[in-house]
Amino acid sequence: MDESTAEPFVNREDSTSGVLSAGSASKRRLKEKLSNSKLKEKIQNGANSRSETGFSLQDRLLTKLLQQVIPSENIEDVLDLPPDKRSSKYIGRPGFSIPLMSTNFRRFNSRIGIVFVFQTRLIRLLTWRNPTHTISLLSICTFVCLNPYLLALLPLAAALIFVMVPAYLVRHPPPPPTRSHNIYSLNGPPLAPPRTIKPAPEMSKDFFRNMRDLQNSMDDFSTLHDTVLKVITPLTNFSNEALSSTVFIFLFVTTCTLFIAPHLLPWRLMALLFCWTSITLGHPSVRAFILHNRESHLRPHERRAQSLLDSWIARDIILDAPPESREVEIFELQKRRGGRNGEWETWIFSHSPFDPLSPQRIAGERPKGTRFFEDVCAPRGWEWGDKKWILDLGSREWVEERMVQGVEIELEGERWVTDLVADDESNGKTTKAIKNLGPGWAESNGRDAVGEWRRRRWIRMVRRKGVSSSNNSTKIG
Repeated sequence: MDESTAEPFVNREDSTSGVLSAGSASKRRLKEKLSNSKLKEKIQNGANSRSETGFSLQDRLLTKLLQQVIPSENIEDVLDLPPDKRSSKYIGRPGFSIPLMSTNFRRFNSRIGIVFVFQTRLIRLLTWRNPTHTISLLSICTFVCLNPYLLALLPLAAALIFVMVPAYLVRHPPPPPTRSHNIYSLNGPPLAPPRTIKPAPEMSKDFFRNMRDLQNSMDDFSTLHDTVLKVITPLTNFSNEALSSTVFIFLFVTTCTLFIAPHLLPWRLMALLFCWTSITLGHPSVRAFILHNRESHLRPHERRAQSLLDSWIARDIILDAPPESREVEIFELQKRRGGRNGEWETWIFSHSPFDPLSPQRIAGERPKGTRFFEDVCAPRGWEWGDKKWILDLGSREWVEERMVQGVEIELEGERWVTDLVADDESNGKTTKAIKNLGPGWAESNGRDAVGEWRRRRWIRMVRRKGVSSSNNSTKIG
């Protein structure tokens, strides 16, 4: 009697369709894009981590073949993509390996039967296959809704009823049925060995039943995923900004209300109504009645509610704000050729004024920028808001704002801001002369000794540029 009997948990009933219809959705497949280098890296890591005996020669040859076929260039480095945190570089888990995937799938499929048993029984319970069981569930829900403290009792009661009692009845089986005795005693020593749970053997009927249920569950999840995205996405992705703004307002008001006055709501009654309504809707007669009378009774109310919502959105939601715009600047730098009496020559267009005390100037570096005005581009994510650049006539303002020192400002004319030459500048002591420049700036009088650089500021308006739909898609998984 000490030996134990082992059997797997498998759903041996007919495949339950559940609340989702397969239809054409069974042909859908989720394609996950992987770069060649990452796939090869994961295959190598998986092969190295599982090099011990346990995989067949065929599996090892297939892994080596994939390592040779997949190129080794790193696509992320070429395209400057952000690193994938799911990569094996960042987590201490085995990399991708076809033999390891095959082994893990067989192990998983042998042990997943208990989930499908629970799923099938739950579907049968919610679809009123056995009305007495569903009514019992409604009674339990009623007790829990009216007294939420009983929620802590449910796991303990489930362990007693569905685990301990069946295990005891296996050890103390009833005697063969007779006409004289219908009740048997549970006293005495155990008469049967205990029952244990073992994985379903490979290539058995139970193994293929698990594969059948796993296949149907994958299709149900894909269908549910697509249905939820089809309903939720138009409301929340601001493709229709008026509708999404309305949803945002309702969510914000509801959140504030629940934060302030949650104690005023009848939560027990609401939970009770939700449970009874959701379980009652699963009855076949109720579903048939709703589907039969939907067009004649529900559709008019849905259209009336939709028209009221659309009229409220059109009347109260205003979305006529112009796109965000900002002002950008560029500095035109000119350099004197041929000494103090030479002519000015356009040198470069730079984002920095290259003033006498700038870090670039002190370090002896050259200004950075572009030689031609037409090569100046808008910042990334922005586009030009007007057709041409405008000369900034407020040269004094931007000089004071940047606290530029040692320069001469033209308050009229072309608004050049020219370097001043210090008194002790001579024989290559430019850095020292720059540091000895007097504070502040001077108004141009045409008589001061000027340096070899001058600049003026140009401004132009930019506005936010729309993002293409291909760059704004989110990958799930």
